[in-house]
Amino acid sequence: MMKRAENIIVGISIGDLNGIGSEVVLKTFEDSRMLELCTPVIFANVKIMSFIKKNLDSTIILHGIDKLDQILPGKINIFNLWKEGVDLNLGTNDEKIGEYAIKSFTASTKALKDGLIDVLVTAPINKYNIQSEEFKFPGHTDYLNQELDGNALMMMVQGNLRVGLLTDHVPLNKVSSYLTEALITKKIETIKKSLIQDFSINKPKIAVLGLNPHCGDGGVIGNEDDSILKPTIEKIFNKGTLVFGPFAADGFFGSGQYEKYDAIIATYHDQGLIPFKTLSFGNGVNYTAGLNKIRTSPDHGTAYDIAGKGQADYNSFKEAVYLAIDIYRSRIQHSEISENPLKAKEK
Repeated sequence: MMKRAENIIVGISIGDLNGIGSEVVLKTFEDSRMLELCTPVIFANVKIMSFIKKNLDSTIILHGIDKLDQILPGKINIFNLWKEGVDLNLGTNDEKIGEYAIKSFTASTKALKDGLIDVLVTAPINKYNIQSEEFKFPGHTDYLNQELDGNALMMMVQGNLRVGLLTDHVPLNKVSSYLTEALITKKIETIKKSLIQDFSINKPKIAVLGLNPHCGDGGVIGNEDDSILKPTIEKIFNKGTLVFGPFAADGFFGSGQYEKYDAIIATYHDQGLIPFKTLSFGNGVNYTAGLNKIRTSPDHGTAYDIAGKGQADYNSFKEAVYLAIDIYRSRIQHSEISENPLKAKEK
């Protein structure tokens, strides 16, 4: 249950320790003003974080804790999730490091679930070295969907640009088989609810991109747009949701048409993420909408090629922290208005 809008506790899963995750985390909190906005708790080990800090010539002070009831505001808290030493080989793919990434992620997810942290920001993982008998998920989102109530939807956010996905980590040759009226309806309702409670947009306008080139050109280049997307969108629109489309994806972003909508829903991963990452200039955030808890992450991967060199740009991670805080506050406000509609009228 949400309890406050101040001193928000931001849990951080450390991700792949051989990548740039720990670097962007530490760089984000080198700015002491961040500690006025939130209290970070990094799920890792103070010894390994001190090693990484030394490698970066960072001067920040880390506060090690062994229990989550020892969290101190105004400090960069490191929850000692393990005691043993960890051998790092920065910039390399290591299954053992993948085990620590998942240990950090699952522990921080449990803390989020139990209300011991308020929001979760996840540093990048390697989707290959995290696989094991205990963890058989393609990434963060699928595990969160299992552990937290709701219907997870991958949404990329940068300012007023919000791009959600009908299908996310699905092979391209299987996308059309996933597009059903039930899925489209569920995803549109999820993104509408998120825009209202997470972004304080009372009557959101949503655009849906077509699957095929030119939305199928009347069936010449595929019939999914006319037979599935269009009638489903019309049905949802007639029930009061301001959803429009399908729109031909090729010119939608280049023409600036996206600026007319509060969110755009792409039918598959690259259709949405390529234009998003082109427009967001490294400041984008991956937000898991549709859950009862808040999780964000930067929009980049482990970047092994620059790991340990001090070259990583931390803006995306910092924006992920900001967005998690903003959404947490928006949900508090939305909850208060829902409980007392007169407050909305007074405003």
